[in-house]
Amino acid sequence: MIVKYVNAIPSASVNTLAELHRPVLRDEVVEWLAPVPPGGWIVDGTVGLAGHAIALLERAAETRLLGLDRDGESLDLAARRLARFGSRVILRHADYRHLADEAAECGVDAAHAILLDLGLSSYQLMRAGRGFSFQGDEPLVEPGLIRAVATLLAETPEAAMATACHPIREAAELFNPNVVKVVLDRAGLARYFSRAPVPFARDAFARSYDPVRGAVAPSKPALPEGLPCYRHIGVYAYRAEFLTAYPRLERSPLEEFEALEQLRALWHGYAIAVAIRQDAPLPGVDTADDLKRVQAAFDRLHH
Repeated sequence: MIVKYVNAIPSASVNTLAELHRPVLRDEVVEWLAPVPPGGWIVDGTVGLAGHAIALLERAAETRLLGLDRDGESLDLAARRLARFGSRVILRHADYRHLADEAAECGVDAAHAILLDLGLSSYQLMRAGRGFSFQGDEPLVEPGLIRAVATLLAETPEAAMATACHPIREAAELFNPNVVKVVLDRAGLARYFSRAPVPFARDAFARSYDPVRGAVAPSKPALPEGLPCYRHIGVYAYRAEFLTAYPRLERSPLEEFEALEQLRALWHGYAIAVAIRQDAPLPGVDTADDLKRVQAAFDRLHH
């Protein structure tokens, strides 16, 4: 077995590992990929704890497997479970996006099938520091944003969550209650999320703000230079222990009135790190018109 991985875990028997993870549709995957030609390669681009890999190798005695995973801890555990298959298995610590390069380096010039299980394993959810989500009203979120938020959480040990924001450049956006604003401290941690126009530039808005309409008058739509106002982007990374604690936390009055679930975390003293992106992401869905625009974008992609 050729293995290229990091972050070895010192304990856990093979039997214990088997209990940590139940591969999704394991039997169905084996049936769909059968029969594998003698000596044929299966490439598992997300080998994880090797649940699918073991089933495929047991089904056909001559099957060979190239397994990739970017999670070094999972790959270490997979290596233990797959050790009995010896030279039939090659494991690489790599992202499946680099699958072609990894396959060429390992001498795999053709594969019977490529398997990608794009989700989280139960083992990952049990380990501290794992977990990620983006809201259903942000369907066009881009991969670079996800990586930035995940990296920020990894680099901010005091934070239980991480999320993102971008600068607000128009007064209409600041005063729109459908736009969630976030106030940051010097360290880049969230101090508050609100639908209200925060921070409020008292002097700049004194003559142009209409308290009845709750908006800036059209005659003075510009934001004062340097106002640190940010629009929250509905993308979150979580530590696993926080995910298990969150449902048990008492709902806060701030959460109830603002209708913003992240305020529960702040209310109970959990830190939220915020990545600042200079450019706004593709539009989210806050209104019926937004939904129509996103639906049109998806229609264009599929035609």
